Amino acid sequence: MAKSSRPDRKRGDRGRGRREPSEFAEATLSIDRVTRVVKGGRRMRFRAIVVVGNRKGKVGLGTGKASEVQAAIKKAVASAKRDMLRVPLINGTIPHAVEIKHKAARIRILPALPGTGVIAGGALRVILDHAGVKNVLSKRFGSRNKLVNAQATMLALQKLRAVPAAPVEEKAVEKGPVVETPSGDTVQVQQVSRKELEEKNRQAKRNKLE
Repeated sequence: MAKSSRPDRKRGDRGRGRREPSEFAEATLSIDRVTRVVKGGRRMRFRAIVVVGNRKGKVGLGTGKASEVQAAIKKAVASAKRDMLRVPLINGTIPHAVEIKHKAARIRILPALPGTGVIAGGALRVILDHAGVKNVLSKRFGSRNKLVNAQATMLALQKLRAVPAAPVEEKAVEKGPVVETPSGDTVQVQQVSRKELEEKNRQAKRNKLE
C-alpha cells in the first residue's frame, strides 16, 4: 500500500476545497492567435472571446488577451461580468423587433411564438441562449467575423425596451354629408378615393362575367 506524504489527511477532506457552482454560464466563442509587431520583432498572444449569462435576462460579452490561453479566458470572463446587460423578456421572447448595423455586420432579431425555438446561428445563437431567450427569429447579413457579430448582437439587445411600441391606430373613416333622396330617404355620403372606386368597378365587372 502506497504511503501518503500527509498521513493526517482524510478522505472526507477532499471535497472541502471545491468551489460552489456559479449562477452564470460561460461559453467561449473563439480563441485566436494574434500577433503585434514591436521594435524587437513580433509579439504573439492569444485572444479569447467569452459570453457569460444566467439565462434569466442577464448576459455579457468580454474579450481578453494574454500569452497563455487560460489567462486570456480568465480576463475575458472578468470583462464580461463587468459589462452585464439586462435583456427584457416577455414569455420567453423579446418584446419587439430590432435591427442594427455594426461595422460590416447587420443583425435583425424578431419575436416569435412559443414553440418556435431559437432560430439563429453562430455568435448570435450563443448570446441569445445565455440571455434566456427561448423563442426568437433572426437573420445575419454581411460579415462572418464572430467578434463583430457578437458586438452587433449586444448593441441590438441594448435597443430593446420592456414595453413594446404602441400599435398604430387605423384612421377613422371620414363620414360625408347626409343627402336626401327624391323618395324622401336620407343617405349618408361616404368619401371614397379614386383607387377604391376603380377597384369596386373592376369587381362588379368580374361578377357580371361570372
